[in-house]
Amino acid sequence: VNKRRNGSRANGNGRGGVKSQPQQQCKRSPKALREPAIFAKKSGSASDTPHDKVTLAQARRGTPAHRPARVYADGIFDLFHSGHARALMQAKNLFPNTQLIVGVCSDALTHRYKGYTVMTEDERYEALVHCRYVDEVVRDAPWTLTPEFLKKHRIDFVAHDDIPYTSAGSDDVYKHIKEAGMFVATQRTEGISTSDLITRIVRDYDVYVRRNLQRGYTARELNVGFIKEKKYRLQEQVDRMKETVRTVEEKSKHLVHRVEEKSHDLILKWEEKSREFIGNFLELFGPDKAWHMIQQRSGRVLQALSPYGSPHTSPSTSPTRGRSTSPPSHWPILRFRSPPPKGASISSSEGDDEEKYGL
Repeated sequence: VNKRRNGSRANGNGRGGVKSQPQQQCKRSPKALREPAIFAKKSGSASDTPHDKVTLAQARRGTPAHRPARVYADGIFDLFHSGHARALMQAKNLFPNTQLIVGVCSDALTHRYKGYTVMTEDERYEALVHCRYVDEVVRDAPWTLTPEFLKKHRIDFVAHDDIPYTSAGSDDVYKHIKEAGMFVATQRTEGISTSDLITRIVRDYDVYVRRNLQRGYTARELNVGFIKEKKYRLQEQVDRMKETVRTVEEKSKHLVHRVEEKSHDLILKWEEKSREFIGNFLELFGPDKAWHMIQQRSGRVLQALSPYGSPHTSPSTSPTRGRSTSPPSHWPILRFRSPPPKGASISSSEGDDEEKYGL
């Protein structure tokens, strides 16, 4: 269905805003799903079963098991992608009993009418035989379908999107197929095509060249000159350095964040311990607390241990009543002083006292 030939956006099953036709599931045997599709013989179908013409109405109702409706879809299928696979899925599920034959154009024909391909024809053939929806692959398929080719491969219907495909001097290469009533339209998948994939690679050419140089490809294999190779390798080193700096910055930010968290935790713990210490201090030394009580008790103990003064008694009860009081003592009161510092003069009054008492 891809004669829009992989460069178009004409491959798909209606996803991306395009409505798809109702699909009828055509089951394949478990053996068919475990093995690749077969390649068609150059001589065409080798079956001896008479190939009776099947109408579109009969195919939609369902044909006998031994007579599946043979649907043909052709294309280039370069860089085989999901858009190709969805188009083939639609073709496979057009009828209850469908046998899907896929034609793949050769390199020579494609380069002549369309342009250069990324994959070789053999690579494209192999990609198709391993698609689960394909029953048979025709190599070196023609660009324009002829009645002889249709008869040779016993083709009942041709599946493709219904947008006219202008090529090889024709306004629509499927025009005669549509007029014969053998054309069945499929829907396109928007947003995916071989041309889109190639555009991405060309747009980011430098990125992919550097990628492949990293993966071990030589500059010669990549068709890159000496100066460009050195430029790419230098750019790679610069990018690595930037990545290293970015990594260090991220680690530094993480470390600073952790230090801030730790500092915050330490401050909170310090405040908590400070409040606890102040509370304990106030509990111990505050008014009406333990320390005040200790001071009071110690004061009482000291008062109990100190000697009491003589009691003041009345003359009538004094035991010394009638006694004459003792005469005042004439003995001098000795006062001891620490020796004066050297060179200090002694006052006259002190010297007189010393002479008086023979000191």
